[in-house]
Amino acid sequence: MATNSDRSPAPEFQPGLDWINVDHPLTLRELRGKLVLLDFWTYG
Repeated sequence: MATNSDRSPAPEFQPGLDWINVDHPLTLRELRGKLVLLDFWTYG
C-alpha cells in the first residue's frame, strides 16, 4: 500500500490542450480535493 511519502505530485496539464464543456483550461490547483473523472478517447 502506498503512503504519502511514496507519492510525487502530478505534473500540470500541458498548455494548448483542447478542453470540452469548461470555460477555461483547468489547473490541478483548481481540482485539488475534488473527485475527477477522466475519459480518454480518440477519433478513429
